[in-house]
Amino acid sequence: MTEKRPLTNPNDVSDILALAQSNGLHIQHGGLELNESGLDFRAVFAKDIHDTPWVLRTPRRADVIQSAAYEHKVLRMIRDTLPIAVPDWQIYSPKLIAYPQLGGTPAATIDMETKSYVWFINPDALTDRFVASLAKALAALHRIDYQRAADFGVRVKQHDEVRQLMAQRMEETRRVFGVSEELWQRWQTWLADDSYWPAYSAFVHGDLHPGHILVSSNTEVTGILDWTEAEVADPAIDFTSYYTLFGEVELARLLKLYETAGGRVWPRMSDHIVELTSAYPVLIAEFALKSGLEEYMDMARNALGVHEQGEGLPDI
Repeated sequence: MTEKRPLTNPNDVSDILALAQSNGLHIQHGGLELNESGLDFRAVFAKDIHDTPWVLRTPRRADVIQSAAYEHKVLRMIRDTLPIAVPDWQIYSPKLIAYPQLGGTPAATIDMETKSYVWFINPDALTDRFVASLAKALAALHRIDYQRAADFGVRVKQHDEVRQLMAQRMEETRRVFGVSEELWQRWQTWLADDSYWPAYSAFVHGDLHPGHILVSSNTEVTGILDWTEAEVADPAIDFTSYYTLFGEVELARLLKLYETAGGRVWPRMSDHIVELTSAYPVLIAEFALKSGLEEYMDMARNALGVHEQGEGLPDI
């Protein structure tokens, strides 16, 4: 999530308001806020005639309709299974997604002009409440039965498949963009060493950066947004942004509380998270190819060590 822009002219989003009306959702035309920063969806934040806050999302391109259909499956599966809130899509169609806005505030938002986080929590002094509640949420998420996920049509990758796919993705990234020799050797060492890797898969969020984590005024985690990347895969993926932003000491703190809350750990889990984070340039490269945006092409080359250092977005 990023900053919202107040709307003075409802005609700017008249198409979205008309879609809501046709689906039985009556929106007030005053106090509308528009979020245009999303690459996949436009979002309008509004209140209905009963003063209930809503999020209205419309796809920018036809290809994101498929990812929305997948996210809908995920949300149906995890509804009422976690100690935190997730979006409840009360209107879902190829043209409009609408749900009551969740309580809480994103732990951080992204300022697209400065390409940096604007923090709601203090990133230099994480509270015990924040870390413990995040650990509890992750432990519950990762305990979801993978067979239940499969029954709902959610992607399931076994632990050996995760490793093989990572190797293939790295090869494709090197073929398309190139990779510095130092980074390539680091990846190969990690891939070849069994001691790093978990012997199981878990249901993961897959894109757990601060903008997707909602917190209360006392910094307790109350909700998680954007489940498009959720799947059964490597549980370490849900810790990489945390490690990148807060470092090894805070990662160790989170993992200890995660284990206490019932999360499953293995001896080199922390080391594996660090090495998985080193593979983040693969994700940037894949998104660059998917979006076709030159800004992300440059970011990918920079991260892969095959381009001069340039300006980029925060690690998410």
